[in-house]
Amino acid sequence: MDAWRAAEVPVLPGRGIEPQIRDTVTGALVVAASGKTASLYACGITPYDATHMGHAATYSAWDLLVRAWRDAGHQVSYTQNVTDVDDPLLERADRDGEDWWELAVREIARYRGDMEALRVLPPDHLIGAVEALPVIDEFAEKLAARGALYDLDGGDVYFARTYDSGFGALSGPGTASGFTIAEMTELSGERGGDPGRSGKKDPLDPLVWRAERPGEPTWDSRFGRGRPGWHVECAAIATRYLGRTFDVQAGGSDLVFPHHELSASHARVALAANAQEPAFARVYAHSGMVAYQGQKMSKSLGNLVFVSRLRESGVDPMAIRLALHAHHYRSDWEWTDAVLSEAVERLATWRSAIAIGSAVDGSARPVVPDTSPAPAIPLASAVLAAVRERMADDLDAPGALAVIDEWAAAVVASGAIFEADAALVRDTADALLGIAL
Repeated sequence: MDAWRAAEVPVLPGRGIEPQIRDTVTGALVVAASGKTASLYACGITPYDATHMGHAATYSAWDLLVRAWRDAGHQVSYTQNVTDVDDPLLERADRDGEDWWELAVREIARYRGDMEALRVLPPDHLIGAVEALPVIDEFAEKLAARGALYDLDGGDVYFARTYDSGFGALSGPGTASGFTIAEMTELSGERGGDPGRSGKKDPLDPLVWRAERPGEPTWDSRFGRGRPGWHVECAAIATRYLGRTFDVQAGGSDLVFPHHELSASHARVALAANAQEPAFARVYAHSGMVAYQGQKMSKSLGNLVFVSRLRESGVDPMAIRLALHAHHYRSDWEWTDAVLSEAVERLATWRSAIAIGSAVDGSARPVVPDTSPAPAIPLASAVLAAVRERMADDLDAPGALAVIDEWAAAVVASGAIFEADAALVRDTADALLGIAL
């Protein structure tokens, strides 16, 4: 499917610093890209209620990584899926008496518009599960050829997780997450799995193909009519577009288990990866959860703040983006009116500082200051260097915002700045933080 229109990104002088990111497996900072081309797979939306602040925080975070990679000289290969057929989507459509596909199409369009407004750079490939059914079917056949699938109740097909000797490599004992089997089982039940289903070989075995049910959309496959499971969808799409091994798998922290663990497990078995070598992603990056009114913002709870509604009410998308970047991508935080108000004020200050440097005739000249004492204005080149340093250190957006805050406050206080310096800071904010001033 089509993504959205890409914003034009200014070219900055020099070259950025190679970004490092915290790996969920080890808890350590690691270089995010392994070669000239940096590859990223980000789990996308299930389109029945998009785009809330949790979505926006997650995808703007990965946008920072894409921008930092490009600034460091990498070509970027970015794939994102859309789970456009799944239980939550079908349940919402049934609840509202709406055709499930019309609901999906509408919410995907809303998501595209929100991402474009927030200046999130689009993935090279935005792939829906429905359009990827042949890819998923082919991938699942590879699992079957390894003997890793089994039939249950005459049609549902499950993956036997015991076929993967590396199961738990992302989130099990010995990793930074350190989940026990008991904790995994509990999380599986909370996050779309069915650990209590009778007849399964192991409670953690995930569904690969769901047999046809009355009233549900179905497609032909080598397993009969039905639809795919969630984890196999991402494993198939990621490896088809990025290869067996790629740089970064990204998503919200609620995807660590079971989704990312089982997607990687599928890939290891289907593609016969050596258990001692990197399989699926080299690095796993996870964003924190956004709360609202004291609870995690989620569709099931209904406590959602939507980007589209804020935009419709007249909120500048750049203020929304600044509100998101005021919090480190790995942190859990709460959306409040105060968070948005602070972002609106910050955006106004930054734009005031840029405006002071705008010469009428377009030349690079200073505006004549008044005679009151004012703080020294940091050099624009120093601002660029400092922002690059912050972004290379695990996408430290709050630290980068503080750098520009200091510059803008000094400019506004002094009333003087060279236009060329203002232009460089403006381009820095745009290229590295996605903030158009």
